[in-house]
Amino acid sequence: MERTLILLKPDAIQKALIGEIISRFENKGFKIIGLKMIKISAELSKEHYSHLVSKPFYADLEKFITHHPVVAMVLEGNECVEVVRAMMGPTNSRKAAPGTIRGDLSLSTSRNIIHGSDSKETAENEIKRFFKPEELFEYKSCHMDYDYAPDE
Repeated sequence: MERTLILLKPDAIQKALIGEIISRFENKGFKIIGLKMIKISAELSKEHYSHLVSKPFYADLEKFITHHPVVAMVLEGNECVEVVRAMMGPTNSRKAAPGTIRGDLSLSTSRNIIHGSDSKETAENEIKRFFKPEELFEYKSCHMDYDYAPDE
């Protein structure tokens, strides 16, 4: 079973979109195996966005992501990384199609409400960065077709 990391960024929290975004993932059939609200430190921001630290906009990004809480969650399901990326839409929300999370809920590139891992390998590293093993839970979910067998 594949896993991915999702971060609901400060703008998603400020716009009261947490429930709507979580509902989209649950309605699609993904299982939430980890969920918490956190405040990202400058060090964690630099680690998570290491590929962007040298960019001119990084200082603004770090200020945004460290001064407000984010919701971190781990989703599990079939082809989770690829499907979640499609559900989110492209980074530039103005180019995101209607029906995607960014297409429906955001108009910005820098304030695009959500982060999702871009590959299985990245997901493994990001999950370890934001969650301890004991913060991830296994349970049976009847919402997921491949994981449900009625009790007899």
